[in-house]
Amino acid sequence: MTSRPGLVFAARLAGTDVFDPVGDRVGKVRDVVVRMNTDRSPPRVVGFVVEVALRRRIFVPVTRVTSIASRQVITTGLINVRRFERRPGETLVLEDLLDQQVQIAGNGQPAVVFDVGLEPTRAREWRVAKVALHRGGGRFRKADTQILDWRQVSGWAVSQREQGAANLLNTLSTMRAADLAEVLANLPDKRRSEVIAALDDERLADVLEELDEPDQITVIARLEVERAADVLEAMGPDDAADLLSDLPDATAEKLLSLMEPEEAGPVRQLMDYDDESAGGLMTNEPVILPPNATVAEALAQLRNPDLTPALATMAFVSRFPVETPTGRYLGVAHVQRLLREPPSSLVSTLADRHPEPLTVEATLHEVTRYMATYNLVAAPVVDDDGHLLGAVSVDDVLDHLLGQEWRRQDRDRVEAPDGPHA
Repeated sequence: MTSRPGLVFAARLAGTDVFDPVGDRVGKVRDVVVRMNTDRSPPRVVGFVVEVALRRRIFVPVTRVTSIASRQVITTGLINVRRFERRPGETLVLEDLLDQQVQIAGNGQPAVVFDVGLEPTRAREWRVAKVALHRGGGRFRKADTQILDWRQVSGWAVSQREQGAANLLNTLSTMRAADLAEVLANLPDKRRSEVIAALDDERLADVLEELDEPDQITVIARLEVERAADVLEAMGPDDAADLLSDLPDATAEKLLSLMEPEEAGPVRQLMDYDDESAGGLMTNEPVILPPNATVAEALAQLRNPDLTPALATMAFVSRFPVETPTGRYLGVAHVQRLLREPPSSLVSTLADRHPEPLTVEATLHEVTRYMATYNLVAAPVVDDDGHLLGAVSVDDVLDHLLGQEWRRQDRDRVEAPDGPHA
């Protein structure tokens, strides 16, 4: 290789940008592919799993890499864009080795792997040279950390042993939920279960919202029913309603009964509507304000980081009560207008009463035309008496327009004609 930096740790490479020779970004490193040896000699690096556009994962051979550092990887530019498929005998460093329980050779002391170090060789190759370990620890004592040569560690058994997932998740902690969902969908069954068990309920809820329906059902079915109910509570009501609608009636009712009543109520309401209607598309938890609320109060609610970008663009104004179904709907205050007005102004004086809101029975086609006509990323939905029931956002419309399994279709689209690896 033309560049010979020193030791590089694999976990620090996760998410590193990959560039071609002219400086154009190719994608991001998601894992390192190695071949384990039957003796204790260090594994040889075969290449890298790189995530490119549309979250496609491709294989970049190490022979196509000219420089590896903690902040960037540079390639020759000659890359096969076929989707990565693991070959027999290949091991993924982050997926398979992190959290592995091993022993320190000589004294047999147990330890847990939290990173591995890669280094170049004189033969212009890369190998796994070091292993970073957590050793010991307990309820009242912090674990020691230690970095050893590969030959000083024994007990590797990737396929037979329960690993846990704390250190793998640590390397993925900065990922968006949609990207972590893609990782989860590509993991082997055993490793996927370990990651699901290690995710907290809020994070798992975010990831579930980004999976396609078959994967959602698979994940929720593997959870204990009490935890499944907790995860559903953490999901948006519209996403939870969509998922529960795909489960057997008895299973859905069991999960709803275990949810807190104030969380289950909005979900039950949404399950009553047709999936292809405005009622089935909407969320019943947009930002809703009474007429006497101020601009400052509106902006404070729109800054809520739990809101999607689409729902953070507008506050809906209605008479009391302001929980759905509300009092009479009065209009919408767009965030651009709110930012231009004094903080003490009343939102009722700024509310746009046009166009007329969607009815709950509006079809997907009607909702799409409405949002396209008025250049909206979210739209109000009312009942026959003019009470606000919720809001449809553009991301939910796109999900339905693209079909139930558009994420899976992106992963499985037709690839280049040559083999899995260049």
